[in-house]
Amino acid sequence: MLSNNLKREKMRIFTPLLLTVLLASACNADETEIKKNIEARFPGAKVDSVSKTPMKGLYEVVVGGNEIVYSDAKGDYVVTGDLLETAKRHNLTREKLDKLNEVKWDSLPFDQSITIVKGDGKRKMAVFSDPDCPYCKKLEHELAQLDNVTVHVFLYPLPMHADAPHKARLVWCSADRAKAWQDLMLNGKVPDGKDDCQTPLDAVEALGQKLNIQGTPAIILGNGQRLPGYAPADKLDAMLNAASR
Repeated sequence: MLSNNLKREKMRIFTPLLLTVLLASACNADETEIKKNIEARFPGAKVDSVSKTPMKGLYEVVVGGNEIVYSDAKGDYVVTGDLLETAKRHNLTREKLDKLNEVKWDSLPFDQSITIVKGDGKRKMAVFSDPDCPYCKKLEHELAQLDNVTVHVFLYPLPMHADAPHKARLVWCSADRAKAWQDLMLNGKVPDGKDDCQTPLDAVEALGQKLNIQGTPAIILGNGQRLPGYAPADKLDAMLNAASR
């Protein structure tokens, strides 16, 4: 009798454990198959991670470090677009992309930037900016309305603007880089002087490519959050406050 009771007790403990192991194995098998099939069928694609979503049968696949697609359990079908959770009105895709694109603030080479301090400078942001980018100029007018902020400007001339590297060098070679930058972007005054000093433009270009910055302006807040593109002063002010908490 005692022996039968022990057997039943062992089965009571063992059965849920076995089911857990089998379910985990099945999940891992799905994730492995998805990775294998997508990489085989899309030459050059590198699958960084595969994970279940809250939607039954749908898997989140991170490709190339910062791209998200969704797949069935075998990688036979792939869809792109945003996954929305309607009950809480959350954009799950955007939330994950924000996490993937976060930048470690202290890793940025601020000695390669133009530093502009306003007020107490407690709030922090970095901007990758092109001297001939219209929205970069528009952003500078919004930044001029902010106070108590430190702005690190990384000069990032884009290939489409032929004269932008020259203007960026003129700014960097100026005695007062911050003033030269603001005069250029706010007032259209191109700096006088030469552009033959040593600049960090090549290093900043490499940094931008590493961070996958494909356009300007590109904003990074002090908490590592990224904002692709122009934003008005009121939005920037609110986001700087949130990032400083």
